[in-house]
Amino acid sequence: MPLILLPLAAVAACGGENSKTDCNVNSCTVTFDRGVDANASILGVKAELVKVEGEKVTLKVGDATVTVPVGDGQQEVDGFDVSVQSVTKEKVVVKISNG
Repeated sequence: MPLILLPLAAVAACGGENSKTDCNVNSCTVTFDRGVDANASILGVKAELVKVEGEKVTLKVGDATVTVPVGDGQQEVDGFDVSVQSVTKEKVVVKISNG
């Protein structure tokens, strides 16, 4: 029975405000809404969309702030690997995984 509950607990551990999360054991894809305060609690830390300037997205992950280019770029912050998958007028899609 505990094996059945484990995936549900992992999904329940993800959540946030003005964001949508899709998590597995080692990573989460977070879709932040733009134009509002957007954050998500994932992988034991809080991730927050700070700002978007052109092709660069600034995020706060845990206690650290990082600016990541859209596309192929990846940055390490506070023990996590962060990449920005896409940016539109309405949404920012970010992947955060254990480093």
